[in-house]
Amino acid sequence: MTSTPRSGTSFEIRSGGYVAEIASIGASVRTLRHEGRDLIVPFDADEVRPGFRGALLAPWPNRVVDGRYAFEGREFELPLTEPCRGHALHGLAAWLDFAPVEQSADAVTLAAEIVPQTAYPWHLRIETTFRLDADGLTQTVRAENVGTDAAPFGTGPHPYLVAGSAPLDDWALELPAARVLEVTADRLIPLALHDVAAYDPARFDWRAPRRLGAAEIDHAYTDLDRGADGIARVRLTDPSGTGVELSWDAACAWVQVHTADLPGGAAQPFHRAGLAVEPMTCAPDAFNAGRYDFDAGLLSLAPGAMAEASWRIAAL
Repeated sequence: MTSTPRSGTSFEIRSGGYVAEIASIGASVRTLRHEGRDLIVPFDADEVRPGFRGALLAPWPNRVVDGRYAFEGREFELPLTEPCRGHALHGLAAWLDFAPVEQSADAVTLAAEIVPQTAYPWHLRIETTFRLDADGLTQTVRAENVGTDAAPFGTGPHPYLVAGSAPLDDWALELPAARVLEVTADRLIPLALHDVAAYDPARFDWRAPRRLGAAEIDHAYTDLDRGADGIARVRLTDPSGTGVELSWDAACAWVQVHTADLPGGAAQPFHRAGLAVEPMTCAPDAFNAGRYDFDAGLLSLAPGAMAEASWRIAAL
């Protein structure tokens, strides 16, 4: 009897020098290579996915502070899936086993349902399509409220980008964001939005490409500079000249950037192994949007309504 790998069923797609392997658990991008070069930090097929690496995040990305929120006059308390900080982290879809809907040589569509439960009593169908072409890997997420009541919703991906063979400190980052969200140092609880030019710019202002160095970042950015096509782009380049770009559409007004610093430092195998770039349709703790003096971007999906967002990873 053949057993299913720990990361779930694997779906391989190919096109234009790109090869991607998608794991069914969490609809996770397990590997993505261009001409044999890794564009993300991979993980093995028969491995429990490390954290949220490559996973689809829904019905919220990032954190719900203390796991508590209110929606339409009702209060809820989520399981604390980030116990070290006491928050509910990255939604409910990351450990669901997504089922195939359609597959071809260069694309696969997977779907799963978030069923009503004590702390999130709404019914959503999440469908995501991964498509490869000469421009890279495009992922599109569609969430439909198949229940009878309006539901709070947000989504985003969680790839760790790899620019090349040099250490992360030597990569150059270009991030076209004018504002950054200040958070508490210990629990990453949102405090206030700041202009990157005035708030520790050496750490937070990456509008012009420059070397990351020893910068430690685990922050959300907004007020994104987009092209005429409405697309925002983050570029990461290696001293050798290779690089990777993550771009996303107007549905995602926020992006979390994390230099993957681990508590054990360099002794940990994946310490600063890649740069997490996570476009998000909403801010951290958006389920508690009323606490903040900025637009957190929380969506309220009416029964039968659908939300859609997409992003692309490409080699440079």
